[in-house]
Amino acid sequence: MNNSDLADKLAASQDITKADARKYVDAVFAAIADAAVAGEEISLNGFGKFKVKESAAREGRNPSTGETIQIAASKKLSFAAAKAVKDKLNG
Repeated sequence: MNNSDLADKLAASQDITKADARKYVDAVFAAIADAAVAGEEISLNGFGKFKVKESAAREGRNPSTGETIQIAASKKLSFAAAKAVKDKLNG
């Protein structure tokens, strides 16, 4: 499922235009991204949590040459599903 598919489902279930549904979907994801950039945890009751995790700089190896390389520190957005979603997935 992509953004357009999600907007189509939203439009059908809420009796709104596809264009409006697309705006709402885009706005929700933009708000989640903005909150993540600000370092906030995004908690959606009944769905899950998005959290920014930091990984420290470290040494790694180039698999083709075996040469040691430096891997820069980075931030990652992780997601943990809520119990309700996990239960729905597992029957």
